[in-house]
Amino acid sequence: MDETIREQLKETAAKYSDYVIRMRRYFHQHPELTDCEFNTAKVIREELDKIGVEWRVCGMETGTLATIRGAKPGRTIMLRGDIDALPVQEDTGLDFASENDGVMHACGHDCHAAMLLTAAHILNDMKDELCGTVKLAFQPAEEQAHGAEAMIKDGVLEGVDKCFGIHVWADVEAGKISCPAGPTMAGAHKFAVDIIGRGGHGAYPDMCIDPVAAAGAVLTNIQSIVSREIAPLQPALVTIGHIEGGATYNVIPDNVHLDGTMRCFDMDLFNKMPEMLEYKIRETAGAYHAKTEFKDRVLCPPVVNDEEISEICESAANELFGAGTSVKGKLTMGGEDYANYLLKVPGAMCELGIHNEAKNCVYPQHSAKYCIDEDVLLHGAMIYSAVAIQSNAK
Repeated sequence: MDETIREQLKETAAKYSDYVIRMRRYFHQHPELTDCEFNTAKVIREELDKIGVEWRVCGMETGTLATIRGAKPGRTIMLRGDIDALPVQEDTGLDFASENDGVMHACGHDCHAAMLLTAAHILNDMKDELCGTVKLAFQPAEEQAHGAEAMIKDGVLEGVDKCFGIHVWADVEAGKISCPAGPTMAGAHKFAVDIIGRGGHGAYPDMCIDPVAAAGAVLTNIQSIVSREIAPLQPALVTIGHIEGGATYNVIPDNVHLDGTMRCFDMDLFNKMPEMLEYKIRETAGAYHAKTEFKDRVLCPPVVNDEEISEICESAANELFGAGTSVKGKLTMGGEDYANYLLKVPGAMCELGIHNEAKNCVYPQHSAKYCIDEDVLLHGAMIYSAVAIQSNAK
């Protein structure tokens, strides 16, 4: 990064050190679930109006797409921050803990919204030095994995050359970032299975087709997909998270229902896994004379970072905050609907570390005790801004 621009970015960002924390705390105190982010969107739009940044509703009623046009020619980049919360009862004891019972920003989306808003302020202040155009997507409905697709259908990527997102991350040390090129987050399927038998008295199983016994065999056999049908060096998993069937101890039910997820990093395998799983379930249940119905839904494809944007992010972080700021974090089986943007345009997602034992910021995403080291928030806003500046100048 040009030294003059780097120093200007640092100076501009310093004005918003209190702002980014204040906005994060507001969003944290007023979390809203997927499809219900009405107040969050209202506040974001009000903040954009205060600084004269244009915006429009995008994808969903709660989706917001802001635009900042630089004074110099250049490319267009889309920066994304998600805004929805989780159905979690907060147990942090924070002064600004959630006021909405049973709803919590337990994944850091409050941070993303605040950092992206702060980046809007920084980039707007620097637009005379900015090349090209920056679009800022405040995306709803990430937790239920349909917000990105809705914004894409509504044109969020029209004219966009590159995209970039940040996710605060509990497994990375506070102040460090991880943004390697290549796969970083798994693609995720959600599937549902009905195992259909013939119910009857528990004392006469020979007169029934027992879907419970078939379900037990299915639970065991589907794990052989990962252990015996996928290469040992290819990360993948199949998890059943919900089982429902039967009402009492001595009645064999007609049906057992299973819900689960399958995840991997390789796109070819990602596309093949539903067929592999359905076959294994059908044949296993068939050995018990039971029938099956299988439904699959793609939640999100794998997150695969573009080499150019990854390098820009890593370089910017090291230049702004010192050598060694960029580290290589672990692959995660967690999914992100941000991956849908990457199917359309090259881009990257950066993990911004928030783990700090001295501040008790040690709990994983989705924990009721999840908390973050707020000192990293301005870093995130600066990285958003730096990547936009550098990418558009290429």
